[in-house]
Amino acid sequence: MNKTKRKIFETSMKLFAEKGYDATSIEEITANVGVAKGTLYYHFTSKEEIFNFLVEEGIKLMQNSIDIKTSKLNNYIDKLKAIVLIQIKVVVKYENLITILLSQFWGKEARNQKCKQHVYSYISKIEQIVRDGIDKGEIKKGNPEAIASEIYGLICSALVYKLRKEQNIDIMKLYQEFEQTVINGLKIEKEEK
Repeated sequence: MNKTKRKIFETSMKLFAEKGYDATSIEEITANVGVAKGTLYYHFTSKEEIFNFLVEEGIKLMQNSIDIKTSKLNNYIDKLKAIVLIQIKVVVKYENLITILLSQFWGKEARNQKCKQHVYSYISKIEQIVRDGIDKGEIKKGNPEAIASEIYGLICSALVYKLRKEQNIDIMKLYQEFEQTVINGLKIEKEEK
């Protein structure tokens, strides 16, 4: 991604998160980026295309991070721990992206449906790890779809926590708290096997 496209991407993400998609205009994006409309339209054909690019790139970032990290791990509980840590890091680094995903998740417009589709695709990756962990006897039996959704929900709760604290969060401390309250509840203890 070249410098101008990256600036459009980052500025749009910030404006969409702060003001909402509908309240953000192309004119406002170009003014904040410091480029002419023609330059913006060289990189993106519309505000909708910018939004779709943001969502696709954001979900791809999380999925790629998870694929890389979990492929190196053999234990499914460790894979879930890695997912939780990645999600917390994404919330801290890309708070605006998560705000956009959560704000656009509801609704009936094509933009909302596309957002849901990407989120569900991401949750499906987690669900498969949970399902495989249950099949291997490393994760307690349960509904993989519900468990994966709960783990994804950590993004929401980590963001709400960060916003409530109105300060930087200690990534490792929050991760350890989630590990204790969520992940450890999924472990099969030796006497259960």
